[in-house]
Amino acid sequence: MRAPSLLALGFTSVLLSMPLQAAPEYEKRADLSEQFTQWVKRALGGDAAAQRELAQRYYDGDGVEQDYAKAFELYSEAAEQGDAAAQFSVAYMYDMGEGVELDDLKAIEFYTQAAEQDHAAAQFNLALMYDEGEGVPVDDLKAIDWYQRAAELGHADAQYNLAIMYDEGEGVPVNDKRAAELYLQAAQQGHSDAQYNLALLYDQGEGVAMDDLEAVRWYTAAAEQGDASAQYNLAIMYDEGEGMPVDDRRAIEWYRKAAEQGHPDAQYNLALMYDEGEGTKVDDAEAINWYTFAAQQGHASAQYNLALMYDEGEGTPEDNQAAIRWYTAAAEQGEVNAQYNLAIMHDEGEGTPEDNQLAIHWYGKAASQGEGNAMFNLAIMHMNGEGTPVNTPMAYMLFALCAGQGVEGARNARDIVAEDLSASEVKRAQRAAAEWQLGEPLPAL
Repeated sequence: MRAPSLLALGFTSVLLSMPLQAAPEYEKRADLSEQFTQWVKRALGGDAAAQRELAQRYYDGDGVEQDYAKAFELYSEAAEQGDAAAQFSVAYMYDMGEGVELDDLKAIEFYTQAAEQDHAAAQFNLALMYDEGEGVPVDDLKAIDWYQRAAELGHADAQYNLAIMYDEGEGVPVNDKRAAELYLQAAQQGHSDAQYNLALLYDQGEGVAMDDLEAVRWYTAAAEQGDASAQYNLAIMYDEGEGMPVDDRRAIEWYRKAAEQGHPDAQYNLALMYDEGEGTKVDDAEAINWYTFAAQQGHASAQYNLALMYDEGEGTPEDNQAAIRWYTAAAEQGEVNAQYNLAIMHDEGEGTPEDNQLAIHWYGKAASQGEGNAMFNLAIMHMNGEGTPVNTPMAYMLFALCAGQGVEGARNARDIVAEDLSASEVKRAQRAAAEWQLGEPLPAL
């Protein structure tokens, strides 16, 4: 079974917009020292643009030794004259504690000054502070207001974060249609997370009509930027023929790209394709390799399949101890087939000393999930008193349950056990079987 497509990421970006050098008012010249001298003269004369340009050089260490304190001083001089870009940079340096002691309140003050002059990056960072409660209490309404202003100025991260708020209903009612509009605006600017979430909306038909072709288009855009989740979901679409004909080779290509970034579901699905020979020849060594990567990240199905390969000696020498280790890891996560196989190994002493009590434990776990063969084996143990006192009513109930699933021999075993029970004991066991619900612990009789 393939690992399923992912749900929406639904996270808010935590990266602040950074100070970026404004388009210089002075053309670059080969003689940087002469240009630098001009900036100094103009800066000393109170030219805000020159002060900001010179500050940027000190901030970046461009042509001078990097000096955040000097940069902060020059940005502050320009900011006092109302220069929005300088106000933004001062705010950022307070925000990050660069060249000055970190001070969220001062950061908010200067971001606000710049934001009110329609500085989009300042509006975004100010929104982020209200969104995350940095220096101020969390205030979704103010965050939305500033994200909206920045989004209208074309700020892609603001468009994306605002979309997230509509997508998840943070400070506004959930509005998938508005979220889709905003994701689209950011996606068209190359924002990979927006491209991915927009693809998900088309994939699931939320806020837009379901459209596999559009989903493929935007998954591809994000995947080509290295988004592992988009690569994985795109592989799923090639694998299952959604929006295009099935193409196992393309599926493998995208699974591999995501798998190489550590995506456990992609690692598992890639392993499965090598295991089953889909889009490639069967390659047990590659299957084991990718199952192992996914298993080490806690992927239960990968742990089970890896255990099975060690158990049966597929692509590797048979190794019962490794099989037990991985069956146990998967069984503890509720993987029913792993629970059943692990019970058998404890029951028969494969790779471990025989332990009937552990066998009963894992048969019971699998049986509670409706595994008929586990019910049958557990019934045998109760009937014979293996690892537990003889409990014939319990054996009858279990045989009755797996007989209902058509397990071979269960109906006959139930009837044989009934011969050793009174009519009231049979009735009690039948009632327990009828009342038991899948997923509940087995009743004790």
